Amino acid sequence: MAVDLRPEPAVAELARRTAEFVREVVVPVEEQHHGVARTEDIRTDLQRRAKAAGVFAPHVGVGFGGHGLDMRGRAAVFEEAGYSLLGPLALNIAAPDEGNMHLLEAIATDQQRDRYLRPLAAGEVRSCFAMTEPAPGAGSDPSALTTRAERVAGGWRIDGRKWFITGADGAAFTICMARTSGEPGAQGGATMFLVDGDNPGLKTVRHIDTLDESLYGGHIELLFEDCVVTDDAVLGEVDQGFRYAQVRLGPARMTHCMRWLGLARRAQDIATERAAQRHLFGSRLGELGMVQQMIADNEIDIAASRGLILQACWELDQGGSASQATSIAKTFCAEAVWRVVDRALQICGSLGVSGDILLGRFLREVRPFRIYDGPSETHRWAIARRVLRRHDKAATR
Repeated sequence: MAVDLRPEPAVAELARRTAEFVREVVVPVEEQHHGVARTEDIRTDLQRRAKAAGVFAPHVGVGFGGHGLDMRGRAAVFEEAGYSLLGPLALNIAAPDEGNMHLLEAIATDQQRDRYLRPLAAGEVRSCFAMTEPAPGAGSDPSALTTRAERVAGGWRIDGRKWFITGADGAAFTICMARTSGEPGAQGGATMFLVDGDNPGLKTVRHIDTLDESLYGGHIELLFEDCVVTDDAVLGEVDQGFRYAQVRLGPARMTHCMRWLGLARRAQDIATERAAQRHLFGSRLGELGMVQQMIADNEIDIAASRGLILQACWELDQGGSASQATSIAKTFCAEAVWRVVDRALQICGSLGVSGDILLGRFLREVRPFRIYDGPSETHRWAIARRVLRRHDKAATR
């Protein structure tokens, strides 16, 4: 059977136009602001220009103004967008909005899609996803969820504390995961709620000072205190939140990988340019064996990451959970991207450490990916468990 990893012609053309847009429009803005967009003017201007270029919102359905790409199609386009730290923001495919759009399109009611998804897909508003909690609450183990929602007249009252809620500053709404039955540690009993940003029971506690800064809207600690929502704020079915989370988390892990892979390619291009031009010890830097090894290892990590992403995306597109494939791809890519950027910085020497180029910023941005969306250690544990279960099942046949 023939294996063709090339994207469909229409997807390839969109990826080409995305690459052109990112290099000509986004990279100069990124360099001007050192990789961090801090104002709405920057965000809205970039998105306006992306719409004009016809590359905006490639992931959402045509009915919501997007291109309706499947996961394999997204892999090609998102990688090109990720070539700049601000590329995903410009195309409206940055976390957490991109994952929330995917979730809303999959499980929201028509009314909820009109109220929340349509303006989000258009870039008119932003959103966040409130799941992670301070210890001993939900983190790597979602079942530790402590935020609780209790029934009240006409709706629900949510109480709990969340932290590391990306994009919460200025978000028009949050998708909040709260426990509606059971106790922390129980595998079920969670429900998703749509909470408007101006709800008086939703309060910002603080901005968390973090290593990374490029994700728009920061990482925020939130307090839900007597936060009352109506029954139509329930997203999906009551007590099914953990199941719905899988609709979002598997694809979101892969889209993170796609975007960071684009940035790894950028780092490799910067290092290759430096190695081709810099002369020392009587030759070009790129003619030294140790530098060649780093360039080659970068290419290997980039190619292997892309292959694992495509494998996981193919499984997702077939309708499977792809749990093993997404865990493998996420773990490998998170570590490979770090290695690529780190080697690129090493090749560039003092220039790489300086603020004259963005490799130092790239390094700070990619390091947390080994923790976000599940630490590498948690994924390795899950990967090994699945392998052992498969072995035990085969042994009993």
